[in-house]
Amino acid sequence: MDILYLANIRLPTEKAHGIQIMKTCEAFAQAGANVELVVPTRRTPITEDPFAYYGVARAFTLTRLREPDLVRFGSIGFLSSLLMFSEHARWLRRFWSADIIYSRDAFVLLQYLLLGRRLVFEAHAEPTLVSRFAARHAYRVVVISRALAAAYEAVGVPRAKIVVAPDAADVRLFDDVPPRAQARAALGLAPEAKIVVYTGHFYARKGADTLAQAAARVPEAQFIFVGGTVADVAKFRMQWGSQANITIAGHVPQARALRYMRAADALVLPNSGRDNDSARFTSPMKLFEYMASGTPIIASDVPAIREVLEEQDATFFAPDDPAALAASIASVFVHERDAREKAKNAQQKAEGYTWDKRAKAILDPIKADLHTHDKRY
Repeated sequence: MDILYLANIRLPTEKAHGIQIMKTCEAFAQAGANVELVVPTRRTPITEDPFAYYGVARAFTLTRLREPDLVRFGSIGFLSSLLMFSEHARWLRRFWSADIIYSRDAFVLLQYLLLGRRLVFEAHAEPTLVSRFAARHAYRVVVISRALAAAYEAVGVPRAKIVVAPDAADVRLFDDVPPRAQARAALGLAPEAKIVVYTGHFYARKGADTLAQAAARVPEAQFIFVGGTVADVAKFRMQWGSQANITIAGHVPQARALRYMRAADALVLPNSGRDNDSARFTSPMKLFEYMASGTPIIASDVPAIREVLEEQDATFFAPDDPAALAASIASVFVHERDAREKAKNAQQKAEGYTWDKRAKAILDPIKADLHTHDKRY
């Protein structure tokens, strides 16, 4: 199968969609597909080679289309860049020879609806006017949660062409991460400290502020925030950096982030319940990384996370409630043995959420359909 994956993003990027797209392309290729990932030449502060930066095998082709970087000019600049990227992409030879054109961007696919190409749209958020139109006319729609499948079905997308494929993690990454004591030593963390770690971005819907507020109620613990963009880290540091038990590590290389996960007494996933995508439709990659780490998880009690985790896998708290989160953290410290048992359950469950299994769930029905189609002709 030939796959042309179009991603109108800067690459590498410190944002999660970069690793998600690279890992997806790697998994498609390792499943036997011929994959070409196409991105524009947008400015990025990360100068490292994308394959090395994300730890991804060179199993697929990465093509950069030379486009003027107009994103800095706001929404009009972004739209102009997107239109130029989409137009340029359709002049690629593989655009016309590929079995499927794959993208997470409904605006990109929208321009190809009348060109007779098999379009696969991977949806990560609540349906919008544009995404529902693209989804209705796409060959397949890949969604990251069961709730998102129901949402697209409700706006007229036939259930038969929807594939539910939650995000995933490379569980093998933790094979080379040292145990907790050694991980702490490598990070310069006190061996007996109570350590709570959050990884990811600092957007309101991610709930990092809720965790920072909870930190004031658990002064005996050290709270470490890993991730964020340069601008978001600066803003978060201005607001919370002076609090004695908060450390803002910012964006770090993946190997160091994995050590923080292994070094912690608890990993927190504080998704907001006030945002539909965060509460109902998301499938956070850090959830599966947390699971694979073997470290106890404390998570918002929202439907999106409940699609994956159950009571025997994690400790839950009421979303957007710093007091409830602080109480859950204190409970994990007191009932450490129980928390560690839950972490083992989650770690075992992580084996079902790998990139190769996700690729198989997406590609198998398409392969079967293409095989049937070929036999007809």
